[in-house]
Amino acid sequence: MSDKPALQGKLVLDLSRVLAGPWASQTLADLGATVIKVERPGKGDDTRGFGPPFFQNADGEEISAYFMSANRGKQSVCIDIAQPQGADLVRQLAAKADILIENFKVGDLAKRGLDYEALSMINPRLIYCSITGFGQTGPYQHRPGYDFMIQGMTGLMSITGDPADESGPQKVGVALADILTGLYSTIAILAAIEERNQSGIGQHIDMSLLDVVTACLANQASNYLVSGAVPQRMGNAHPNIVPYQTFETKDAHIIVAVGNDSQFEQLCGCLDLMHLSDDVRFATNASRVENRADLVPLLQLAFSVKSMDEWLQALEQAGVPCGPINTIDRVFEDPQVKARGVEMTLDGMPLVSNPIKYSRTPLDYKLAPPVLGKNTAQVLADTLQLDAATIDALLQSKVIA
Repeated sequence: MSDKPALQGKLVLDLSRVLAGPWASQTLADLGATVIKVERPGKGDDTRGFGPPFFQNADGEEISAYFMSANRGKQSVCIDIAQPQGADLVRQLAAKADILIENFKVGDLAKRGLDYEALSMINPRLIYCSITGFGQTGPYQHRPGYDFMIQGMTGLMSITGDPADESGPQKVGVALADILTGLYSTIAILAAIEERNQSGIGQHIDMSLLDVVTACLANQASNYLVSGAVPQRMGNAHPNIVPYQTFETKDAHIIVAVGNDSQFEQLCGCLDLMHLSDDVRFATNASRVENRADLVPLLQLAFSVKSMDEWLQALEQAGVPCGPINTIDRVFEDPQVKARGVEMTLDGMPLVSNPIKYSRTPLDYKLAPPVLGKNTAQVLADTLQLDAATIDALLQSKVIA
């Protein structure tokens, strides 16, 4: 039995930038993999400039909060892959890697001999994950894809927002298309590792933001495919469950998430509306969905007579799922969030920890998000066994930085 991190000994070559790819490689780093992040000399990952705010480390170097969110646990190596020598260095690193993650436009890396077909010839065990907006095939394959666009194109925005709001559909408040794609990519990579344990060979993984978010429409997509009715914006209401929404109390809004008929009965008891649980219009979830317009105003009237805290206490005691709508500052002050160790620091940087908690193999928080090019010389020396003179010549020719 060993208590080492799950992916200790695995080498990841991260050629991705912004969020989806970096989110996947950060997750692999947390699980114990060694991650080498290849960045453009002088510029690096685009998100290094996404700010303010910026964090200033002990050496006075600034790192954007955005970059920090997705690049823990990595070593930063600056290589100009547009130069043949730079592409060759990446090729040498790929020859030693277990996993490569990239999000270049379709065909761009093939021009430099860094596509899966080329690299698998020198490293048949390589698991090569390509992340793009629209995938490696289809009429949109060459289009650039960004989270905001994908939220619109997949229909996610068409079901997000208040139907009465004249400003129209809204995007989700974080880059959910990127995050979900990063997580699906991680799942695909881990499964490919397991398959490689059996077959001895790697494979190409083709991840598309469009595919991922469409798949994640979940019940909304299924509702459409089954009924033919196009889902619409419903604000905080749920298309298949009632009551599952916000209500306005005397001083604030509260979330009530009644998931079954028993919980509805308990809710009615708390609100002194027991007659509603016996009403044939509201006795089952299906009937409550059908009669939503009759039920919700009755519940809203009852909620309006007490404060949010009063209702939270009463509903929690009755076993009715409920919660406040916190601002992010209140989230990090929440005793449950504190107890779970969600906030963490590395080298003085405030970060959000990985939510995975193993009983035996710990997550590996060994490196803070790196300054651009911090590890170039060290990685080339340790991983590729290049001597100091060779590294210096590469620096002089601006192949590396």
